[in-house]
Amino acid sequence: MNEKTRGIITRVHKLLTARGASIAVAESCTGGLLSHYCTLLPGSSQFFMGGVVAYSNRAKTEILGISPQTIQKFGSVSPECALEMARRAKALFGSDFALSTTGNLGPDVLEGKEAGLVFIALAGETEKTGELHLRGTREENKEEAAYEALKLLQESIK
Repeated sequence: MNEKTRGIITRVHKLLTARGASIAVAESCTGGLLSHYCTLLPGSSQFFMGGVVAYSNRAKTEILGISPQTIQKFGSVSPECALEMARRAKALFGSDFALSTTGNLGPDVLEGKEAGLVFIALAGETEKTGELHLRGTREENKEEAAYEALKLLQESIK
């Protein structure tokens, strides 16, 4: 893990702890890495409620409760799906905030969307989405997507 990632984890940890706020995550393309980052430092049980890795569309609809119409109309790699994932995680865990990640880490085109296209979303006091165009390896893209999701959270709770 690089210093940039360790730094954002530390800052988010401090912000959530200071606010007494909680977070949950719904992950697809990051495959649990965002949950790992949220629980990396001691004391994370004070704010981390839990996470769902919903990699397949079936898991997105059956476990998270994402509308099949959202996936059919926009695709699983879309800001609409990312936001619905974050909203569902927030509701499922009863957290103050929820983050989500969904995308195509590559190397092939998925749903007609290029490799490296990732959407992140935040549900909380406000709702935000972000669109990333990543150009690294699958592993690098996964790490960058998790970092950018944490950055979105940090910017929203400052």
